[in-house]
Amino acid sequence: MPIRILALDTATEACSVALYNDGEQTSYFEVCPQRHTQRILPLVDQILTESGITLNQLDALAFGKGPGSFTGVRIGIGIAQGLALGADLPLIGISTLKTMAEGCRRTNNAYQVLTGIDARMGEIYLGCYMVGQNNHWQQTVPEKVLTPQQVINQLTMLTNEWQLAGTAWQAYPDLANQIQKNGSNCQLIKSNIEFPSALDMLPLALDDWQHGLYKSVEQVEPSYLRNNVAWKKLPNRL
Repeated sequence: MPIRILALDTATEACSVALYNDGEQTSYFEVCPQRHTQRILPLVDQILTESGITLNQLDALAFGKGPGSFTGVRIGIGIAQGLALGADLPLIGISTLKTMAEGCRRTNNAYQVLTGIDARMGEIYLGCYMVGQNNHWQQTVPEKVLTPQQVINQLTMLTNEWQLAGTAWQAYPDLANQIQKNGSNCQLIKSNIEFPSALDMLPLALDDWQHGLYKSVEQVEPSYLRNNVAWKKLPNRL
């Protein structure tokens, strides 16, 4: 049986959709700050129409669960819930930080990646990933929201070469140098991955699907990392 998974992400300034259709992958990616609500559904419709696939023919729907912009994360999970509810599809939530690590592997063959998103308010959403057993990503440090100084203190144990992905490294341009000066025996290399892309969610979602790691519409939750953000699941999410 062919496997078909649609992925979408609106958690950052970028907006993207991707489709896995029995081994074939297509995707659309736009940087469109504050226009996610106008762009995401037309992109979903476009990719399904061009592929000759309907929502009811999908096996699952994946979405970027965060962290990222509060509004962007809410838009993504709300759209995913709405589409999945109408087509009776299971949902797969994918970390935006892990998605960017996968982007570095796809584009640069990277196997150790520091992903950071500018969380505003003087903080960073940080992910620390390396490829481990069975070629799967493993977290060497749990995803956290930290100040730049806490990031520096957290990463003194790094060794060898790590790629940097996300907006944090542009927001704090001296951060990588400070990490290395603080005792880390490592080489930090900036990648071309600034935002998560739904294309890089596909292999992660496919693996979760094959291992039964999916949820119903009512079970999914966003990942804000900040504890003071309220969220109500369907049917009271607005």
